[in-house]
Amino acid sequence: MQSTTRHNVMPLRAVAGPAIRPKHMATNVPTDLLRSFIAIVDAGSMARATGVILLTQSALSLQMKRLEDLLQQRLFQRSGRSLLLTAAGEELVSLGRRLLALNDRIVASLGSEPEPEPLQLGLVQDFADTVLPGVLASFGASHPRCRLQVRVAGSAELLDRFEASRLDVVMCVGRHGELRHGTSEVVADVPMRWIGNPALVDAEELPLVLLEPPCAFRTALLESLDRAGRPWRIVLETSTLPGLRAALRAGIGISCRTTGYAVSEELPLLAPGSLPPLPRIDYVLLNRAPERAPALEIARLLTEAVSARPASA
Repeated sequence: MQSTTRHNVMPLRAVAGPAIRPKHMATNVPTDLLRSFIAIVDAGSMARATGVILLTQSALSLQMKRLEDLLQQRLFQRSGRSLLLTAAGEELVSLGRRLLALNDRIVASLGSEPEPEPLQLGLVQDFADTVLPGVLASFGASHPRCRLQVRVAGSAELLDRFEASRLDVVMCVGRHGELRHGTSEVVADVPMRWIGNPALVDAEELPLVLLEPPCAFRTALLESLDRAGRPWRIVLETSTLPGLRAALRAGIGISCRTTGYAVSEELPLLAPGSLPPLPRIDYVLLNRAPERAPALEIARLLTEAVSARPASA
């Protein structure tokens, strides 16, 4: 004779099982019914369970009737004035607890707040290669559920995307005109520095390695040489900083960047006064959504990281 687990549960009317459903039809068990069932078992009676579920005893009785209908199983059987769990009821206690625990995990991890919109970050490659890893590590620790989309490009392209509302936060170089929306802040003002093989400084035509236009460093370098009447020739032109870096490490030409870039990439800085003076350049932060906490946080991290870079030799 099969044993049963005894609980002091108030009587429920026995319900005949409904017709068998076709096997291909799935039956979904509402979690509110399972929660009421477990509450009755844990409380020891339907009367005491009403204080946990905050439903009347008649409402709980109707819920148990519906649960038995859905499962096509009797969960309780009468024993005098009490109800005992049937074998199906005993099995449902274990499975029901597991299902409710999984439901609660889903709600806790995904349902507490809506999935946030991705934060769109843009920055020039100078910063992507140097400060971005540390910024991402700090930001990920404080905003683990924020999804980032990162765009690395030249300042002109980043500004166009920002004005087209396709970027939220941008760290670029050089001053820009008035923005249609968002904020603009100069976070640092640093000198440009000549970089390259010192043996080439006295060449009759200064060999140059440059980024393709538009490039604020390229423009400033050429204007400086032209003002000084210094002849030059371009030996390599590239669209990427890795290409520029490779040419400078190969020692085939001269270029200009900042001290921070030269130090981080271990590139040789030319001695001050060996070539015509260069202007200063601004590091500029643009923020389209300063009211959003994630945008404000990553803007702060970028500002601190960029400001901490070496400014001069």
